[in-house]
Order: sequence, then structure tokens, then C-alpha cells
Amino acid sequence: MRIEVKGRNFVVDGDLRERVEKRFEKVARQVSELAHLDLELFEERNPSIRESQVAEATLHLKGATLRARDASDNMQHAIHKVADELARQVKRHRDKRRRRRPSARAEPRAAAS
Repeated sequence: MRIEVKGRNFVVDGDLRERVEKRFEKVARQVSELAHLDLELFEERNPSIRESQVAEATLHLKGATLRARDASDNMQHAIHKVADELARQVKRHRDKRRRRRPSARAEPRAAAS
């Protein structure tokens, strides 16, 4: 899975990129290598907003796009919450796809003639 980390009004350093990659390993194991994750980190400039650190994730899969957004007063916490939400969505998406697929064990019924 390719991960692209962007910062809007926020500086993204190498240490933060490493933490993001480590945090999204769980999601990366569940999706294809062709999946692409866009993570946008920014800070709300309004002083009345307590949870001003925001993380938005968009995961592009084959046939689906999953999104998660979360805010916190700490950027690390916001990233953790987004990663957990995205992991839940990926698991749910995979389960749905497995339920739709016909099982390989089921044999077609032969005509009784």
C-alpha cells in the first residue's frame, strides 16, 4: 500500500511519517499492494475549537473508496483514531465482499432426469 502524507498549515517531518506508516501497517496487511492511502493532517485555526488537530484519511481500493476523519487536541491521537476507524471499515468491506462471492465448495445442482 502506498501512503502519501500531506500537511495543510502543518509541518510533516520524517518522524511523523514513520509513525504514520507504522500505525497503518494493520490496514496495509488487509488490502492490496495497489491500494493508495492519502492522509491529510491539518490544524484548525479557530481558537474556540478545542480539538484543533485534524487527520483525514482516504483509502482508494479497487472498486471502493473509504474515508475517515477525526479531530483531537493531539495530532498523534487523531492519527490513531483515524487508523482504527479505517481498519474497521476495511474489515467490514472485506467481509461484505466475501459474503457476496459464491463459495468454491458448492457444486452446481445436477438436473434430476
